[in-house]
Amino acid sequence: MLTHAVESYLSVRRAAGYKLKSEGDLLRSFAKYSEAAGILRVSSEKAIEWAALAHSTETRARRLGQVIRFARYIRVEDQQHELPPPVFGRERRTRPTPYIFSPEDIRRLIKTASRLGRFNNFRGFTYSTVFALLACTGLRISEALNLRFTDISQDGLLIRCSKFRKSRLIPLHASTRTALERYLERRVPFAPFDDHLFVSLRKRPLRVDDAEKVFHNLMKELELPLRPQRPFPTIHSLRHTFAVRALETCPDTRDSITKHILALSTYLGHSSVAGTYWYLEATPDLLKRISDSSERFFEGGKL
Repeated sequence: MLTHAVESYLSVRRAAGYKLKSEGDLLRSFAKYSEAAGILRVSSEKAIEWAALAHSTETRARRLGQVIRFARYIRVEDQQHELPPPVFGRERRTRPTPYIFSPEDIRRLIKTASRLGRFNNFRGFTYSTVFALLACTGLRISEALNLRFTDISQDGLLIRCSKFRKSRLIPLHASTRTALERYLERRVPFAPFDDHLFVSLRKRPLRVDDAEKVFHNLMKELELPLRPQRPFPTIHSLRHTFAVRALETCPDTRDSITKHILALSTYLGHSSVAGTYWYLEATPDLLKRISDSSERFFEGGKL
């Protein structure tokens, strides 16, 4: 009974666009744990006992939080389900400090990627194009690798049913469009029977884990400067960098910033602007502009 209720809950939330992979695994584990003890409804005691199996307080809070959200849902139909108290404290999602690339970092990355492939430089051409596209559009790597020929239009790139099952159109700069056309001149004859935009030397669609592995190896080769608050860059760092650099180009007025953030949120495919704020990171340029705006305000100007 509890397992069935969990599956119903997951189906409803996934229909709303949430993937809930790890969350689903946790709730199934909780249901199995409860049913093994002969308990067929949410029990506060059993939920706390199950959550306490985790090693850290943070993980316990996260596990119990999943059960609490599930219990709120299922109690609408059956009040016999108990609502566990958050005895391990609030769930804390630690925001990792993103690595923000400099323009020179990105140029070095693309140049180094273009040299991949000892016997066939198509591999280097492909990866340099992928990384350049991520850098200048802020696409998720999964979105870039899912692109098909038919997704390239005169108006830009059509991103189909991405995160939260949302589709969006990404306008392209003329230089980006030219680079894609140059790539397609070699790509189409190489694997004419596959309509994915980016393919491997095996003439199959590039996989996310392969792209992440190549990116990781390139980062080690480039030996970019690292500091305690500047972690090792990941492929997702290109998306963070795009968001920050886009904000740096925004006019300083309050109304302009509001409109700019909303446009950026839509461009990145976020469900709300809160998701966009998660991507932003203070840079020397942004901090200087904030300081300059504050000085103007205290001198009688307007924000």
